[in-house]
Amino acid sequence: MPYFLLDIKNLFFKYLTLTWRMPMWTLFGLIQPLLWLVIFGQLFKGLSQLPQFPEDNYVNFLTPGIIVMTVLFGASWSGVSLLRDLRHGIMEKLFVAPIDRSSIVLSRLLHNGFTVVIQVFLLIIVAFVLGAGLPSGGGIFWIWIIVLMLAVGFSAVSNTLAMMLKREEPLVVMGNMLTLPLLFFSPALVPKSFMPFWMQLVSMINPVTYGVEAVRACYRGVFLQPFYTSITILLLFSFAAISVSAAIFQKTE
Repeated sequence: MPYFLLDIKNLFFKYLTLTWRMPMWTLFGLIQPLLWLVIFGQLFKGLSQLPQFPEDNYVNFLTPGIIVMTVLFGASWSGVSLLRDLRHGIMEKLFVAPIDRSSIVLSRLLHNGFTVVIQVFLLIIVAFVLGAGLPSGGGIFWIWIIVLMLAVGFSAVSNTLAMMLKREEPLVVMGNMLTLPLLFFSPALVPKSFMPFWMQLVSMINPVTYGVEAVRACYRGVFLQPFYTSITILLLFSFAAISVSAAIFQKTE
């Protein structure tokens, strides 16, 4: 196995071991999405009675948005974890070790993506109990791919901001300023046709929009051209975010 891939594997399992020692943190990350699923599912259930609404059950419509929200919130804390490693000297030891810095980036991103995939798997089960149904026609496989791309991409953005800001407080503020607008400027809570025109325009450049629409297609079991367009856009977003994050790491002293 090439040393680069071996470094990624070893670091990935190192981070994974730390996560398994404190599994409750993974479960705590589900509390807010579950609250949103229950509260918003009841608060806006009347929307499904409107003739223009695309679903008969609002929970069915909301679940893909909550899945993507779980990814957003989970990924936004990736940079905080990085800053804590920097503060305790862990990253300094890795920077002087004989390993490629890109492997440090990729192992952290893959670990965060894997953790979010586990959270989403549990969320899908709870949503099914609440009446959301299950993904159709191989949709569960594609949801894992979509979640992994989104988690890796937004974790890379969080890590990049962490390396630029160097402090937890502004990073947390920046994360909160980004996650909720990204969610609201997408069809996560309401159909795109219900948004004002200017919000529809903004949603077209929002990666969350394509994540929500792709997950929603997985639940419907309809994999047409718009689905593969969304997958392509998410892939490009993830690649761009990883590339920028890796470049920042290479320049860090």
